[in-house]
Amino acid sequence: MMMVVLPNEKMNSFSRSLSSKVKQRAAYVSRVFRALVIIGSLVCFMLAIGCGYMYVLPNIAHALHDREYGFSIDACDVFDGKWVMDDRYPLYNVSECPFVEQGFNCLANGRVDDDYLKWRWKPKHCDIPRVNVQLTLEILRNKRVVFVGDSMSRTQWESLICLLMSGLEDKESVYEVNDNIITKQVRYLGVRFSSFNFTIEFYRSVFLVQHNWAPRNAPKNVRSALLLDKLDDISKEWINSDVLVFNSGQWWVPGKLFGTGCYFQVGESLKLEMTIGTAFRTALQTWSSWVDSMINPEKTQIFFRTFEPSHWRNLTLRQCNVSKLPLPDSVGKDLSPFSDAVFEVVNGMVAPVTVLHVTPMSAFRSDAHVGTWSDRPSLSDCSHWCLPGVPDIWNEILIAYMFGKVKAHDV
Repeated sequence: MMMVVLPNEKMNSFSRSLSSKVKQRAAYVSRVFRALVIIGSLVCFMLAIGCGYMYVLPNIAHALHDREYGFSIDACDVFDGKWVMDDRYPLYNVSECPFVEQGFNCLANGRVDDDYLKWRWKPKHCDIPRVNVQLTLEILRNKRVVFVGDSMSRTQWESLICLLMSGLEDKESVYEVNDNIITKQVRYLGVRFSSFNFTIEFYRSVFLVQHNWAPRNAPKNVRSALLLDKLDDISKEWINSDVLVFNSGQWWVPGKLFGTGCYFQVGESLKLEMTIGTAFRTALQTWSSWVDSMINPEKTQIFFRTFEPSHWRNLTLRQCNVSKLPLPDSVGKDLSPFSDAVFEVVNGMVAPVTVLHVTPMSAFRSDAHVGTWSDRPSLSDCSHWCLPGVPDIWNEILIAYMFGKVKAHDV
């Protein structure tokens, strides 16, 4: 028997079918919507995590970096303070560093007392962070650190090498690039840390400007001349560096200038009546013009370390008494016209130069000089410093500045 479907029944069947499809479609749309919401939420979550990674982690790293090399007070004059005893010093074992020249290795030359090794510089309003050697080595990877100046600069150069070598097990990975022996006469010395592919170099330039023979028709007492308007002819070697540290001053004295027949020259003109102070400022102006025109401050951090006071009892007779402890008073040695000239010239420069004003802090350290504990014990020495010693503290401050965590000294 054939079943006959009436029109109303067809409509009801169609409606039920349509309703079923609508419900299925709605359920599908609902599922898709929920899925999109979930996916969107996941994407937002991942973006939030990513943003947090981009923002938070660098700041955490920055904070950790600050903790290693930062100061709690931004405006802190690190050169205004006092020396305090600290048994954690010295910063390295001198017997493990072959780059300290014999004349500065007081312990090896027979000095028995070692209290001079135990002093730390404490600024009034902050603390100089103890050097993290491993972090310093990593930050200096692929870089070039250059010291330019006299024997005091060479001492600081040696100190920094020894300080960083203390963090290496393989001491043989550190070597002088030309196999040079460290002596007073060598114009260039460069030590490579091969594991980290960086060099610490020293250029001997005691006046920073050129030292030349006397010009024609000069008086007989003039044997040589400082060309105050011409920077040292090896200055081209200083340009492509990442850290550049200058110093000068120890040779700007009558005995090493007029006493040897050395006078001043500007252009073609001899300046026989020019004072040493005026000549020093003129040389610094030549240096500052060169820095402003030749050094890219985006690449190179520039420093100038001020004059280091000596503690002679009688310089003419080369007599000095090395004390057992730092002096209780700076006895006026915290002031120097050479240091004043550095501040004056740097203040007028375009390039940012950080002045390492070590004059006041070094004025107290009559206990830290070489004295008779050098490679020439018959000659006292109250100009140079024992290593380890005071230059290590200069380098602690230098490293803190290198990492940008100290506000530069106001000039």
